[in-house]
Amino acid sequence: MRRREFITLLGSTVGAWPLASRAQRPPVRMPRIGIIDNEPVWDSFRQGLRDLGYVEVQNIAIEYRSAENKVDRLAQAARELASIPVDVIVVTGSPATLAARQATSTIPIVAIAVGDPLRAGFAVSLARPGGNMTGLSALSPDLVGKRLEILRECIPAVARVAFLWNPDNDSNLAFLDELIIAVPALGLQLTSAPIRNADEFEGAFVAVMQRRPNAALVSGDPLLRRHQSRIIDFAAKNRLPAMYQEKEWVAAGGLLSYGPNFPDLFRQGALYVHRILQGAKPADLPIEQPTHFDLAINVKTARALGLEIPPALLTRADEVIE
Repeated sequence: MRRREFITLLGSTVGAWPLASRAQRPPVRMPRIGIIDNEPVWDSFRQGLRDLGYVEVQNIAIEYRSAENKVDRLAQAARELASIPVDVIVVTGSPATLAARQATSTIPIVAIAVGDPLRAGFAVSLARPGGNMTGLSALSPDLVGKRLEILRECIPAVARVAFLWNPDNDSNLAFLDELIIAVPALGLQLTSAPIRNADEFEGAFVAVMQRRPNAALVSGDPLLRRHQSRIIDFAAKNRLPAMYQEKEWVAAGGLLSYGPNFPDLFRQGALYVHRILQGAKPADLPIEQPTHFDLAINVKTARALGLEIPPALLTRADEVIE
């Protein structure tokens, strides 16, 4: 072989080596997040991810599983996500958190707007949860009492209060325990209206109205949230003033809400996922409690109920819907 031909051949071969090396490299694996029950509030979580530089399909994958907050389907959804497997499972509410915990003890779990993680046994402490779960709680001390005070300020003559809740949710049980203590102290009577599934709504509504309540409190359970319009229609039809936990209910026609800003909690949940993907361990990430609470009032609904909202309460409201 001539010298010039040899040099040319050698040069072309060397130039091909890096190309061949790059071609053999395995594709970069995108992190996978698992979500159970993709409700509208998850839009805030996805926005939080985008704010942190994560774009679905481009550099992160999200696996969705639907359970409609049914206990047996929650367990199946969690098991499916764990078997993929995903890098993080993100849930909201105690039933979904419990399902995820039962499905895996190793995959990190971020619970957003969960009720009482200590009572439910999800964490050994808020500061250092231990195990594979962390996240953001929707409860704080004296929150139940504050809701009752606002309800009484809005309806001074209130005497009987109904509570719509899900007994399968440990956080709702904690809510009920606080109500049982707070209601008598305010000279009120409490009617419990447990709802475990979609088939129990009508029976619960009938039972509630037989007790002739002056007002109602509605828990933030995911099952009840899924049937938001059904509950708001019931309250309107029976001229029953109701207090909700999330201002989205007030925007949909409910009377009052007092609680943490749920979209903000879901945006913060994205930060927890980011920190875990960067190597943080859930056991070492403190579970945060809300520090800011929003009061929302629907004046149009108040007029339909024949109520006049005190000016002082309107002044304190973070959002007033005319």
